[in-house]
Amino acid sequence: MLPTVSDRTRTALLFSFLAAFAALFFGADPAAASQPYPWQLGFQPSASPVKDYIGWFHNILLVIITLITVFVLALLLYTIVRFRAAANPTPSRATHNTLLEIVWTAVPVVLLLAIAIPSIDLIRMSDKAPNADFTLKVSGHQWYWKYAYPDQGEFEFDSYMVADADLKPGQTRLLDVDNRVVLPVGATVRVVIAGADVIHSWFVPALGLQKYAMPGRLNETWVRVDKPGVYYGQCNQICGVNHAYMPIAVEAVDKATFERWAAEAKRRFAQNGLPPLSVAAI
Repeated sequence: MLPTVSDRTRTALLFSFLAAFAALFFGADPAAASQPYPWQLGFQPSASPVKDYIGWFHNILLVIITLITVFVLALLLYTIVRFRAAANPTPSRATHNTLLEIVWTAVPVVLLLAIAIPSIDLIRMSDKAPNADFTLKVSGHQWYWKYAYPDQGEFEFDSYMVADADLKPGQTRLLDVDNRVVLPVGATVRVVIAGADVIHSWFVPALGLQKYAMPGRLNETWVRVDKPGVYYGQCNQICGVNHAYMPIAVEAVDKATFERWAAEAKRRFAQNGLPPLSVAAI
C-alpha cells in the first residue's frame, strides 16, 4: 500500500511553494535582511555600502554571463543546422579568417577589462576604512569569537552560540549568540581580524563582510551599517569539528543607545562572572 500525504503536509508544501514563488518574483521581505529565510533565492538585502556595490556588480556580471551564454547557444544551434551533412555536403576547407580571429580575440579582452575595473575597485573599497570613527577587534577561536573595543575603554568579551536548550522566544537556532557585536548606525567602523589557533572566517552576508581570521596575521576591513537591526553570519572556513557552531550576530542601534551599551559593557566586562549583556537590558 502506497503511503498517503496528510492534508497538513500538502498545505505546508503549498505554502512553501508560494513563498518561493513570491520571493522569486516580488523580492525578499526586508524584515528578513538579517538572515536566510526558507526557499531564499539570491542575496540577502543589503545593509551597508560595500554590500550595495557587491549587489550592483553581481547584477552586471549576471547580464554579461547571460548574453554570452545566449550568444554561444545560438551559435551552436546555427552551426548544427547550417553545417549539417544534408545542408552542407561539401564542407569548406578554409582554415583562417583574419577579421574573425581579431574579433574573437579582442571582444573577450574588452569584456575582461569591463569586469576587471569594477572588481578591482570593489577590492579597494572593501580593504581599508575611510576615516574610521572607531575600531572593532575580532579574534577567531575554536569555537567562538572574541571582540574588543579599544576606543571605548579597552573592554573585550567572548561570544558563544546559544545552545538549543537555552534558546528564548524570538532567538534563532544556530545563529543567535550570548553576546552580540553592537555597532552604531551610520558609523564607519574599522574591523581588524586575527586568528588565535586555526584559520576562521568572519562572514556577515547582509553587510558584505568576508575576511579571514588567520594566526600570525592581522587582516583589516570596515563596515558602515545603514539601518538598525540584527545581522547574522557564520564562520565559513572549515575550522574543526565545531565549525558550524560559531555564528556571528551584529546588532546595529542608534548612537545614543550604543553609547549607553558601551558604558555598561565597560563596567560589566571588567568584572568576572557576570551574565551576558544585551542591548535590551540597557
